[in-house]
Amino acid sequence: MRDPTERFSDRVVDYARYRPSYPPGLLDLMRGELGLRPGHTVADVGSGTGILSTLLLENGNTVFGVEPNRAMREAAERALGTRAHFFSIEGTAEQTGLADASVDFVTVGQAFHWFAPTKTHAELCRILRPPGWIVLVWNVRRLGTTPFLKSYEAFLIEWGTDYRTVRRSYEVDSALAELFGAEGWKVQSFPNEQTLDAVGFRGRVLSSSYMPGSDHPDRSAMLDALGVLFEAYQEGGRVRLEYDTTVYFGRLRDGEP
Repeated sequence: MRDPTERFSDRVVDYARYRPSYPPGLLDLMRGELGLRPGHTVADVGSGTGILSTLLLENGNTVFGVEPNRAMREAAERALGTRAHFFSIEGTAEQTGLADASVDFVTVGQAFHWFAPTKTHAELCRILRPPGWIVLVWNVRRLGTTPFLKSYEAFLIEWGTDYRTVRRSYEVDSALAELFGAEGWKVQSFPNEQTLDAVGFRGRVLSSSYMPGSDHPDRSAMLDALGVLFEAYQEGGRVRLEYDTTVYFGRLRDGEP
């Protein structure tokens, strides 16, 4: 696959506008089970355009948005740069640029599958203060619960440039073991969804790094097929994407994972 830090450079506008946020259950979990409080400092690693950072800021947290991709980082800065408790950092999961023991939580939204887990473990142990909670989040699209979702999956398989490879990269069980080590982790899941009109559905599709870019020879034909798909399944001018927001969380310890 292409360098994961550059995959979304030409997708930033659509990513910021049309990617789903996360359901209230995520913050409820972090507040109730993990003890997240407004005064805590969070490193949102792989923060992208700031979708998860926004929720944390609204919870009253100080947020360091750590993002290697310049275009995505600048999009987050445009959206969140006026907020006093948001700090944009050029860095990676393996080298965040943050000080030792400088944050109370680490969050990762839709990005951990791009990380090198052993190096990430060492870096997060360095920057986290005890108890050292890390929270990994994915909006995992449901594949076959409705006829539309079945057809949408078939569309992505047909037109995606490396869709199958990216999809496999979400299988992170072995990487989780490298990250969390003997301490282990817990999992919770929450339902989530997007209801999109034709413009929003197009933007959501184009935000995906595995879809043909603006200079790809299949782009025009793909967009024609996308329009046919939308018209076949829209109800009242909208379609619904369903997700399971899956949350992996645990505490990190110094030393080998």
